[in-house]
Amino acid sequence: MRKHSADEQGLAGTGAELAEHLFKRYQMDGYRVELTQPHQDHFDPRDKVVRLSPDNFNGKSITAIAVAAHEVGHAIQCFRNEKVFQLRATYLPIAAYISNIGGYILIAAPLLFILTKSPAAIIGVLVLRITLMLLSALTYLLVLPEEWDASFSKAMPILEKGNYLDQAQLPAARQVLRAAALTYFAAALTKLLSLGSLLRVLRR
Repeated sequence: MRKHSADEQGLAGTGAELAEHLFKRYQMDGYRVELTQPHQDHFDPRDKVVRLSPDNFNGKSITAIAVAAHEVGHAIQCFRNEKVFQLRATYLPIAAYISNIGGYILIAAPLLFILTKSPAAIIGVLVLRITLMLLSALTYLLVLPEEWDASFSKAMPILEKGNYLDQAQLPAARQVLRAAALTYFAAALTKLLSLGSLLRVLRR
């Protein structure tokens, strides 16, 4: 995303302007776009708002256009009440809940060792923590079809058929959309990397 974040000459509008245009084009009354914090681009189905970070809200870059189209893709999923849109609503709260439990367990581990003086208890806690991390990672991966749909069944066709980018810019947009689709996969990978750190601790 950073690679394609420089403003491009010839782009007709910003990411925010593209989102607003697409809401009008698809007659999505009640949907709107707002500015949010850096790196917090998302679609909020409760408020029907696409929120874009400053660079993507105000920017005229390939990244700004592609990210805006991706988030509008989620809005279209919501607007059409597509089944794929239910994946995030179903599984992300579960992933967050599992992750929180795992965090509390890890915090409690030293106290448990002090109270029990039992290495077996610590190993049991770590095994439980590892299991929860794996479940959390798997849950994040279950959201991938929804993200892929927003990028390549919604955003990419919009950008191609609407001529919002030149043909020469489409490969870069495809790279950005792939990155946007893999956001939760990256979260799952982070969980697995954390798991690797825990396993190294266990071996010691």
